[in-house]
Amino acid sequence: MCNMTFEETSGENSSERMESVAKALEEVLSSALPQGCITVGVYEAAKSLNADPDNVVLCLLATDDEEDVALQIHFTLIQAFCCENDINILRVSNMRRLAEILGGVKPGGEPMDLHCVLVTNPQSSLWKDPALSKVNRYCRDSRCLDQWVPVINLPDR
Repeated sequence: MCNMTFEETSGENSSERMESVAKALEEVLSSALPQGCITVGVYEAAKSLNADPDNVVLCLLATDDEEDVALQIHFTLIQAFCCENDINILRVSNMRRLAEILGGVKPGGEPMDLHCVLVTNPQSSLWKDPALSKVNRYCRDSRCLDQWVPVINLPDR
């Protein structure tokens, strides 16, 4: 069911909506991180998706390394798995901003692999976050417009 009006799909409202969704995505990531609801890295994400796909609420894929063929193959497989399991997917540009939000480095000082980031439900309860609802609604509305994996640009702060 698609509830978008023509005005929401084009022009100035569209860019305002993108900014609003980017801000909501930042809120989702910022609130999920302290709860331990973030999985970072292509390999770690694949393991998490395989172990418990019902617990994943959002999948983020980087837009930066377009020429890395092996990475693109991984992305294709992850996208197919997410589509099969009704997991919303976003392509995210501005990896520097994503690293700022998520801390950017592992405890040993090694940089994180931010090419794939999963957001999961906290174990205690189903997550009822208005920001997550906004991001999920954007993904759903984008699919109605045949944009199966929409791209969000995280603005610099």
